[in-house]
Amino acid sequence: QVQLVESGGGLVQPGGSLRLSCAASRIFVSGNSMGWYRQAPGRERELVALITMYGTTKYADSVKGRFTISRDNAKNTVYLQMNSLKPEDTAVYYCTVANTYWGQGTQVTVSS
Repeated sequence: QVQLVESGGGLVQPGGSLRLSCAASRIFVSGNSMGWYRQAPGRERELVALITMYGTTKYADSVKGRFTISRDNAKNTVYLQMNSLKPEDTAVYYCTVANTYWGQGTQVTVSS
């Protein structure tokens, strides 16, 4: 079965950076639309960024210019580089393949 394993979350100070990774099994990231969502306590899950099979990217307005989604086809992995992190970026971040398969999530906490 398809498996997505996220990693790279943690505690970081405001203004800091993190890079999330999503390693995929039994599915090719190069041939699918891959996305990162996040869910903060008491809030709905929201799209953060996605990359299509053609390489087109899309970002939530709140992260434009700070976050970058990319993929490494050889490693079958999708990344989310997060810079200039803010406390409001605190959430559990989930990787998804075409909104069909989901990872278990990784916690990102931005706090001083």
